[in-house]
Amino acid sequence: MGLKNKLKLAIFISGRGSNMLSIMDACNEPNFPAEISVVLSNNPEAAGIISASNAGIASEIVNHKEHDSRESFESEIQRKLKKHDVDLIVLAGFMRILTPEFIEQWPDKIINIHPSLLPEYKGLNTHERAINDGKSEAGCTVHFASAELDSGEIILQRKVPIKNGDTPQTLAARVLEQEHVAYPLAIKLLASSL
Repeated sequence: MGLKNKLKLAIFISGRGSNMLSIMDACNEPNFPAEISVVLSNNPEAAGIISASNAGIASEIVNHKEHDSRESFESEIQRKLKKHDVDLIVLAGFMRILTPEFIEQWPDKIINIHPSLLPEYKGLNTHERAINDGKSEAGCTVHFASAELDSGEIILQRKVPIKNGDTPQTLAARVLEQEHVAYPLAIKLLASSL
């Protein structure tokens, strides 16, 4: 597959970007149908920016603290994205909620990963809530971003069992392993359909 056929990704991160790293690894496979055009972070201290830089991937910082409104912040993100060839935005630990107006400018072109089997446990503290509810399994969901938080169309899910004695931390570690498998798989699926 020639480079011109590859899906061009913008990966949004706020921290170390462990999901970004799994996508970078996948993109290094010769037959993987996507490549990273840019990594964008709202946090100038994000460790993932250094990882992207070390891999020769373009990066952009749009510090939300330098903007007095979400509109101004997102307008700057759009400006930065225009400098790069982008087909799909991949939210990988991006700790800012995007406005419906931003999402509407990228219809079915923004995906997110959430550490639960949606539609269960939208929002935060997903592992603790699943354990407290006595669930037998947890997992992660890759879905399209929508105006309503954690509610877009599901692309795929990966499940893990909840074991006796699990803590939110032990469960989170097992779910994260599956996130690292799920995100590249979802991107591969989308590359064949977009």
